[in-house]
Amino acid sequence: MKTRFALPAALVASALALTACSAADSDADPTAIGSAAAGTDTSLTDIQEAGVIVVGTEGTYRPFTFHADGTGELTGYDVEVSRAVAAVLGVEIQFEETQWDALLTGLEAGRFDAVANQVGVTPEREEVYEFSAPYTFSNGVVVVRDDYNEISSWDDIEGKTLAQSLTSAFGTLAKESGANIEAIEGWAQSVELLNQGRVDATINDKLTWLDYKLETGAEGLKVALETDEGSRSAFAFAGGDEALAQAVTDALATLEADGTLAELSQQFFGDDVSVESAS
Repeated sequence: MKTRFALPAALVASALALTACSAADSDADPTAIGSAAAGTDTSLTDIQEAGVIVVGTEGTYRPFTFHADGTGELTGYDVEVSRAVAAVLGVEIQFEETQWDALLTGLEAGRFDAVANQVGVTPEREEVYEFSAPYTFSNGVVVVRDDYNEISSWDDIEGKTLAQSLTSAFGTLAKESGANIEAIEGWAQSVELLNQGRVDATINDKLTWLDYKLETGAEGLKVALETDEGSRSAFAFAGGDEALAQAVTDALATLEADGTLAELSQQFFGDDVSVESAS
């Protein structure tokens, strides 16, 4: 059984914002970004007149943006949501693939109209960029073995041994909660140690858990706890491109209403990550 609980908002926000593409943002001057610099917001009419929206994405970030079978067509949750949004807007879509560090700077340089790459919405980024409504919500989860029932509240974490990266925000969260840390390099090693009975639990992002469960079945493992607070990911736009951001928000509302977002969520995660988890 999964128990929901509340954690200090600052701890959870820190942990989950970092998991949603939390590489350092650029030091760009927000006053120099986007169509606002020219004094007129033509972001929506520009793509309507061009008949295409250019979206920046990594293409190497499974299950959000990746190539099927390694070299096939670009797909993934973020990619398919982007295609659906473009269809609602009545324009074609062109993806430009680049590494994470170049995505947001690409917005500033005008290379892309939007970025779809699990961009976490944070106060710092909102000072520089425009965002659509979120299309991904994710909380933190504590994963344990099926036969392990000693963690049913956050207080139970104290004194337990958790497999965590020493440099991750979730590792910090576990340590501050009184856990003994078994240092690991990533999710796969955490699962291995759990299955071997060498650790009691691991804390990670719910999206990571859902992807693993969909791909493998997650036999012998379960979620013991889930945080109430979580991260939000959305389309990012250059500062001042409010018209385009609002049009994409409206398109997402249409896709939520007709079930498209829920369908894509089920396809890539086996659960609906397009809405906030019920309390």
